[in-house]
This record gives sequence, C-alpha cells and structure tokens, in this order.
Amino acid sequence: MVDVAQSITRDPVGTTPAATVTVTGAAGQIGYATVFRAAAGALLGPATPVRLRLLEVPQAARAAEGVAMELLDGAFPLLASVDVFDDPAAAFEGSEVGLLIGAKPRSQGMERADLLSANAGIFSVQGRAINDGAADSFRAVVVGNPANTNALIAASHAPDVPAERFTALTRLDHHRAEAQLAIACDVSVNDVDGIAIWGNHSASQYVDLTRATVQGRPAEEVLAERGLDRQWIDDFFIPKVAKRGAEIIRVRGGSSVASAAHAALRHVRTWLRGTDEGRWTSMAVPSTGAHGIPEGVVSSFPVTCSQGGYAIVEPWAVDEFSRARIDRSVAELLAEREAVAELGLLGPRA
Repeated sequence: MVDVAQSITRDPVGTTPAATVTVTGAAGQIGYATVFRAAAGALLGPATPVRLRLLEVPQAARAAEGVAMELLDGAFPLLASVDVFDDPAAAFEGSEVGLLIGAKPRSQGMERADLLSANAGIFSVQGRAINDGAADSFRAVVVGNPANTNALIAASHAPDVPAERFTALTRLDHHRAEAQLAIACDVSVNDVDGIAIWGNHSASQYVDLTRATVQGRPAEEVLAERGLDRQWIDDFFIPKVAKRGAEIIRVRGGSSVASAAHAALRHVRTWLRGTDEGRWTSMAVPSTGAHGIPEGVVSSFPVTCSQGGYAIVEPWAVDEFSRARIDRSVAELLAEREAVAELGLLGPRA
C-alpha cells in the first residue's frame, strides 16, 4: 500500500456496512471520472458507504495519491476510506466490486497480438489476485480495451471465482444507441426501450433494433414513418453507434471519458439492484452457448438483472439480417481468444 497524506476510516451512521470497491487505473482519466461519483453514491446507492481501493502501476501511484487527497477533500459522507496500492494482491484483498479500468492502450504501429499480450500481462495478474483474495461476493466489470477479451483473460486466471462474475462494458454502446435512436425519432431517451448490443465492444458490434420500441411502438415502424428504413439502420445507425468512440476522439481530441465512467457505474448498479420488470440492458458476459454464440467467449447480450445476478434474455428470434452481423462480431471474439491461447496467455480455467 502506498502512503496517502491523510486517511479516514469510518462507517457513516445509519447506513449499511461499507462495501470494498477496487478501481484499477484510478489515476487515469476514466478512473478519475469514476471514483468521485462512486464516493457520492452513484455506484451502490445513497445508503451504502464505500471503501475505495485505488490501484495503479508504480509509476502512477503518486498521481493516485493526489486523487485520494481530492477524494478526502470532497468530504463525501459515503466515503468510509480510501487507500492507494501498486500491488494487485493487496488492492483486491476482501474486494467486493472491481472496476477494471486500467489497460494498455494500442499505440501507433502496435500489432494486435502485441496489444493482446500486453493486456494479458495486466489482467492475468489481476485475475490471480482476485482469485486469491477477493470476497466471495466479488463482481467485476472490465472497462479497459479490448474489454471482452481482457475479461476472458482475467476470468481464466481466477478458476475459484465463478466465471459469470467477470463481465465487460457494453453499457456505453447501449447508451449511445438509445441516444441516437431518440435523436432520429425526435423523442426523449426515456421513450426508448428494448435495444440490444451483441458481440464485441468494437466496430464489429451489432446494434439490434428488432425488439426496440419508441413510445411503446416498434422502433422500426417509427423510423419507417420518417423515411428511415432497414438500409438506413444498416448503413448509418449501426456504424454511427459502433464508431462513436472514434468520432469523439476526432472531435474532442481524446477518447470518451465521462460517458464511459457513467456507463461503468450504471453497469454495476443495474447488476446489483436489478432491471425494471419487462426491461433489459446490454452486458458482455461469458456465453453459455445461448443464441448460437460459442460457450466461453465474453460476448454482449441483452440481459435482465435480479438479486445480484443476470440472465441472458431468451427466447429471442434472430432474423437473417441480425444473424449475419452477430456472427461477424463473434468471429472477431473467437479470433482474439485464439490469438491469446496461441500466445499461452490463458489461465487454468481455459
């Protein structure tokens, strides 16, 4: 553990026991945008205090100390403690929730195999630390890209933790799709429901509107009234959502930060608190073979959440249009898994 200038240890009066939350890459932009909202209750709700564990690589630990100091200065009533670590084993000891944000970004000229190898070195170590020290109730969402395969790597190195406890973030894609559909139909996002994200968190993902609704009506019917047909969905809407991150980099000069942090918080909160009756969200989870997606890969599905668990939505009629796009994205996931396996980077669960 790295020393922090000051620390606090308390359980706020009148609330439930504090939950231990480990945030990796805590000094990075997404981590920074996440931890303050987690301390304010956006992660676990207004009645649950949090003990934040900020994990960083040694060269960034000093910056994480500064983040911890700012958290203390925020005087958040729900912040029971904050500690900074550069050792994954210590950071995940007793952890109940993991926000795995830190990852090796792809640099110019880097081959895909090199990126997978670099991230395997990070997520294999974290997986072993989780396996050896995390609480029995531990749940993780991987935000750092390539998120789906990084989640697969971490889970493979934590054979004593149920594989379904390792998920990856496609809630950001879900939010993007909701926003774009609302814009296209000139309605509030509150009027949009039933979108699903399938496959990889990449440009190959499939944004499924076949069961989406707008103000209770089929979304495709509402779009058609505006002259927006299936070809528009395929040629404009799906690429718009799938490539939104790249578009933001071009316009903003940097990757998505606040929206990614918001999606990660919502992902965990929905997982723990549940989806509303008759509604679902999108999460990347280990496939059980459902919907023809090979078992084991971490793929995005429409899921419902209840009592800290989730279930893939079934039945779901996958038409020919959808099948081709789902299969294309899943093929990318299978190629990533094969590349990692060939490099000998998967753990004992694999």
